[in-house]
Amino acid sequence: MAGVPGNMTGSDPSAVPRRGRAVRPRLSASLILLRGPKDNPQILMGRRAAGHGFMPSKIVFPGGRVERSDSFAPVATPLPPEISAVLERHLHPRRAHAVAAAAIRETFEETGLMLARPAAAARAPRGWEAFAAHGLGADCAPLRLVARAITPPYHHKRFDAWFFLARADDLVDLPHHDASGELEDLAWLSFAQARASDIPRITAMILDEVRRRLEQPDAPVPWYSMPRGRHRRDFL
Repeated sequence: MAGVPGNMTGSDPSAVPRRGRAVRPRLSASLILLRGPKDNPQILMGRRAAGHGFMPSKIVFPGGRVERSDSFAPVATPLPPEISAVLERHLHPRRAHAVAAAAIRETFEETGLMLARPAAAARAPRGWEAFAAHGLGADCAPLRLVARAITPPYHHKRFDAWFFLARADDLVDLPHHDASGELEDLAWLSFAQARASDIPRITAMILDEVRRRLEQPDAPVPWYSMPRGRHRRDFL
């Protein structure tokens, strides 16, 4: 998959010309899964389907929109307090819970991989039926926050994206699951292979943040945005 060209040069939000009024960004979440040695890990990435309305054919991390049902997701282990504190400085507590849960749910839907642990039986909200069927809830304890990024205001689809990190060691081993197909050509890539692939600019920036966090676990969490037409890198 490394080095595969996309079929739409303009599918990267950073390359889209300004036009019209800015649309409100939708809350979304991604989960960056690592495996292998800490000094040279592999990252799970896949190609977005060519017919997708946002960054088609680009190589990205698993992730997607936060749904209302994610606010009621079954949880086996809570987020680390320091991560909850960062999220809740910017989001309502229920939305903070939802964004972490969405990263786990979207990863399962797109890859069949589940970050979960046994949880008390409960009625599952929409999108969480597979977790409940296996007696599992979202395992939020291993999550680490890597970055936040808001799509530039001139793109026709915008997301307020939160990027989390976890190791594949924390995944549960489940029978085969048919993923949604939104991500194709799933593969574990080295940092070099990922950077050589057809990735959006923001994905390249997040890869740099992942490498930085592996070297400095307590590094501040960046927030990328573009208010008034100027790129900014603040900290959460």
